[in-house]
Amino acid sequence: MTSQSHRPVFVLGCPRSGTTLLQQMLHSHRRLAVPSETRFVHVAYARRLRFGDLRAEPNRRALAEWITAGDGTKFDALGLDAAAVVDDIAAGPPTLGSALAAVFRRYAREHGKARWGDKRPSYFRKVPMLLRLFPDAQFVHLVRDGRDAVSSLARMPWYDGDVHSAALTWREAVDTGSRLARRLGPDRYYEMRYEDLVADPERSLFMLCGFLEEEYDEAMAEPHHHARRTVPAERRWHLRTHEAVNDRNVGAWAARMQPWEADLVEHVLAGRLLRHGYALTGRDRPAAAHLARFQRTAAHRWRRQRSRAVRELRTRRGEPNPVASLLTGPADTAGVRLPEPEH
Repeated sequence: MTSQSHRPVFVLGCPRSGTTLLQQMLHSHRRLAVPSETRFVHVAYARRLRFGDLRAEPNRRALAEWITAGDGTKFDALGLDAAAVVDDIAAGPPTLGSALAAVFRRYAREHGKARWGDKRPSYFRKVPMLLRLFPDAQFVHLVRDGRDAVSSLARMPWYDGDVHSAALTWREAVDTGSRLARRLGPDRYYEMRYEDLVADPERSLFMLCGFLEEEYDEAMAEPHHHARRTVPAERRWHLRTHEAVNDRNVGAWAARMQPWEADLVEHVLAGRLLRHGYALTGRDRPAAAHLARFQRTAAHRWRRQRSRAVRELRTRRGEPNPVASLLTGPADTAGVRLPEPEH
């Protein structure tokens, strides 16, 4: 099979589910360029009204300058010439999706690749946004045993939640995945398990390449070669990517969690764990106080998400331009298409 697909690929999942490993695997493919987290796509979308009508070249340039030099965008991690990217965006089509695609297409060209992707665990909350920006996108959802993901996430130095909020995040990710599978179908949404990926990388990646309409590349199963060049030592929570693929951390939750944490997490995630093929261990029922706190945290999160949804509807009414990318085709061409109507 010789691939002709140039659809963008987005990797998502609950944080601490192995998405960085999968990103490194995808980037090791000879046709795919998938950088580490860039953190400017969702922020640019949230701020899109600030840049005005993108049919005006100065506004496109202002957007480009924010992407390349704005606080917290992590553009520098791409290793691109900022001035060249600004020129690409300023000369490109007048939509936000086109501006963002221009960055990734240049990144792909710099790596000799024809197709680009992006990875961010929290993209599971942003799929409607990504579909507005890139209507032809494909999504890969990596699922890990919720007990392992939660036990790892709750102990990250950058995570400001606790085991209750971490369990809710895993629950939200897999529930969102179930809805996406029904809505998007097998051509646009693919779900895989971390445990299967590390137990038999070749088989899992071969199946993933089938979904992506790509030939399997053996380099994908040895992502540590690329990770050693691109994952800095200070990100110690990602240093496992410097090792050959292994399953040493499967089931690590049993040693990481305190008994009350394990009781709570297995109880509140039980049905979803079973649906994803994870066996239960028969933990005790958690204390009423821990269950009550979990439910309060869930209610607070639901209210916050509803507020965000209302703000998004208001923002959409003020958009001066369509947002969908008009850049298609291989990353080393200037292919442009007319936007499809939104539904």
